[in-house]
Amino acid sequence: MKIGYARVSTMEQNLDLQVDSLLLHGCSRVVQEKVSSVKKERPILAELLQDLNPGDTLVVWKLDRLGRSLIDLIRIIHDLLDRKISLLSIQDPFETVTPQGRLIFNIFASLAEFERDLIKARTMAGLSSARSRGRLGGRPKGLSKQAISKSYAAESLYQARKLSNEP
Repeated sequence: MKIGYARVSTMEQNLDLQVDSLLLHGCSRVVQEKVSSVKKERPILAELLQDLNPGDTLVVWKLDRLGRSLIDLIRIIHDLLDRKISLLSIQDPFETVTPQGRLIFNIFASLAEFERDLIKARTMAGLSSARSRGRLGGRPKGLSKQAISKSYAAESLYQARKLSNEP
């Protein structure tokens, strides 16, 4: 049985592209998760991996949807292979049931980790560059002007005893 796993890193991201592709590739079931791969806990993936049976095929849209790092991917793949479960990656076309497929897996896993590292390095360089120009980024500290205005209005009403505690 082919079972698909789709994951995005944030709640704002959409899983439709991955789900559609997994269904198109014959998955009878697609499991979806919205959690960053940086986080160690991916409960839906953990449950899926436990539920897979010998002869099943785990299908992912891309390798980086499955593992946090090359070591993590290798651990997952070895566990699947030991249990006679294959892996199919749609965007990194290979299947782990053949020696060639396992070789390709190792190459693509290395490339996926390299890509994540490049993105992280670019992000850090961009943040550093912005900081050097005086831009701090992130959420502003303290209350917004609107919130400060509302707090002054609420305090004035409270001091004048015109603010009630009733809903």
